[in-house]
Amino acid sequence: MKVSLYRASLHYPHLQLHTASSGSIGALEELYLQLDDGRFQGLGEVRVNIAYLNGYQAALVQDNVVKALRQLDWHQPPDRLLATLHQAGSTVLPPTRMLIDIALHDLIARRQGVSVAALLGATSLSAVGHSTNQTLFWSPLPQMLSQATDYVERGFTRLKVRLGVASFAEDERRIAALRQRFGHHISLSADANGQWSSAEALSNLRRLGRYELSYLEQPIADSQAAAYPALARLSPVPLMLDESMSNTEDLERILAEEGKLMAHLKLVKMGGIAPTLAAARRLSAAGISFMVGQMNEGAAATAAALQVACAARPAYAELYGADGLADDPVSGLCYHQGLVSCQPTSGLGVAFSPARAELLQEFIQ
Repeated sequence: MKVSLYRASLHYPHLQLHTASSGSIGALEELYLQLDDGRFQGLGEVRVNIAYLNGYQAALVQDNVVKALRQLDWHQPPDRLLATLHQAGSTVLPPTRMLIDIALHDLIARRQGVSVAALLGATSLSAVGHSTNQTLFWSPLPQMLSQATDYVERGFTRLKVRLGVASFAEDERRIAALRQRFGHHISLSADANGQWSSAEALSNLRRLGRYELSYLEQPIADSQAAAYPALARLSPVPLMLDESMSNTEDLERILAEEGKLMAHLKLVKMGGIAPTLAAARRLSAAGISFMVGQMNEGAAATAAALQVACAARPAYAELYGADGLADDPVSGLCYHQGLVSCQPTSGLGVAFSPARAELLQEFIQ
C-alpha cells in the first residue's frame, strides 16, 4: 500500500467566513490522504484550522496524523484497519480518525464498485444527492440579504443565520429582514455558536419565537450544557446542539432527553464516517431529529458527509462546505436547486488532482 499525505489551502473568492466563535477565516487548511493499493485509490480529507471548535491546533493534528500513519499496519485489510482505528482507548485524535476513516471507506467502496452511501446501506442507489442548507455568515446587513437572495435564486431555500457577533438587537433585525424579504418561502434557522449566557438565552429565544425558526443551534456555551434540558423545555424554538454534541457521552445526554434536543453530527467531531453513522442510527431508532453537517471544507470531506446523509436520512443536512471554492484539488461535487450531488461513480464520487496540492510525506508498505 502506498500512503501519501498532502496539504492545500482553499479559498472562497466571493465569501468571507466569519462567525462569533471563529472570527474571520482567510483560508481552509486541508489535509488529504491518498491510499493506493496498485489498482484502486482511496481519498480522505480533513480541515485542520478549526481549533475554535475542537481545541486542536493545526500543527498538533498534522503531527498526530503522521504518527498514526506510521503506526498503522497497512498490510492489513481496510476493514480491519477501520476496526483498529476506532478501537476503544485509541490516542488517535478525532480529526485524524476522520481523515483515515474516509480514505478507508472510499477504498473499500471502490474495490466493491459501489458508492460509499451504498456501502453504508443507503436504500436509493441510483444517485448520490441530498438537500442542503446554506449559511449566512456575518457581514453587513445589505450584503447578507444579497447573499441570501443569491442562494434563494439558486434554489437553496433552507438558510441558517450566524448570530452572536454583534448585539442581540442586531441579530433580531437580521432575522426579521430575512422573513420580511422571503416570507415563508424559506426555512429559516439560526446558530448562536454558544455566545449567549444561560441567563439571557430564554429571553432571546422567546423573542425569536415570532419568526418561526426551524431550530436554533447552540444558544449557550458547552461549559453550560447542564442548562440545556431545562432551556429546551421552555424554549418556543426547537434547540439543536453542535459544540455540545462531540462524543458518545454527549450523545447519551441527548438520547436521555427523549427528543427535546436535536443533534448536529459532524465527522470531524465524531471521528469519521463509521462513528457518525452509528450515532445517527441510534438517534433515528430513538425518534430524535438530527442534522448531518460539516465544517466549511473541501469537496472530499463534503462528499463524505453527503454519503453519510444519503445513508442516514437526517431531518436536516448542512453540506454547503465546498460551494464556491476556487482552488479545490478535488472535483466532482455539484450544487444546484437546493441539492448537492456527486458523480455516479464508486467510492466518494469525487476525483483528486495531486498536482494541485502539496505532497508532505509518503509511506510505502
